[in-house]
Amino acid sequence: MTAIDLNADLGEGFGRWQLTDDERLLSVVTSANVACGFHAGDAVTMRRVCVLAVERGVTIGAQVSYRDLAGFGRRAMDVPPAELAAEVAYQIGALDVFARAAGARVAYVKPHGALYNRVVHDEEQAGAVVEGVLLADAALPVLGLPGSRLLELAGTAGLPVVPEAFADRAYTEQGTLVPRGRSGAVVTDPDEVVARSVSLARAGRVVSEAGTGIDVRARSLCLHGDTPGAVDLARRVRRGLEESGVRVEAFA
Repeated sequence: MTAIDLNADLGEGFGRWQLTDDERLLSVVTSANVACGFHAGDAVTMRRVCVLAVERGVTIGAQVSYRDLAGFGRRAMDVPPAELAAEVAYQIGALDVFARAAGARVAYVKPHGALYNRVVHDEEQAGAVVEGVLLADAALPVLGLPGSRLLELAGTAGLPVVPEAFADRAYTEQGTLVPRGRSGAVVTDPDEVVARSVSLARAGRVVSEAGTGIDVRARSLCLHGDTPGAVDLARRVRRGLEESGVRVEAFA
């Protein structure tokens, strides 16, 4: 039976402001990408999400980002490699304190937003992320886009790599994500999201923005927690996967 991990970005609040419905999403997903305070999240939120994740048997991952609270980590930034490596390690370490206190560990690392897209092609920034992961834990898996420089360099460094796909994001013909500023970058029709998820899990294929089928082989499938109706959509995707014969389980 085909198996796929379902991950979602969680803990994306700050202080009294909350963006994601962490508790309900943790009843659906198998892996939680927890914001580590640089694009969203704070100590109280990180601790709460870790406790909830452990209670529900959900794997905890560190979602590392550029230091950009005002821009939600989605603005392009030029950070010196040594500084970026240190900040990646810092974020992983901060989350791991709360994961350990809850009875677990940080089990993987995934970049967020602008950093995620930057390390698809930028060797220097990708290398800095890998260095940061190695500083924190040389055995941590790294989630990223299939064919990205990040996964290539992580694999070369001996880190486990996990290719991921996106259920609700449009793809270019080159297999990269359509920039969020472009019309149609986020897929909003629930039926289409479910159909794309099943195709990605079972066939490793998705239709690009140009209407052509492209290969996207992935072990983990991301559902964004900050989109309207995220919980109901996540439930529909999981149900659609299971009804099509796909086993939904964490990769780590």
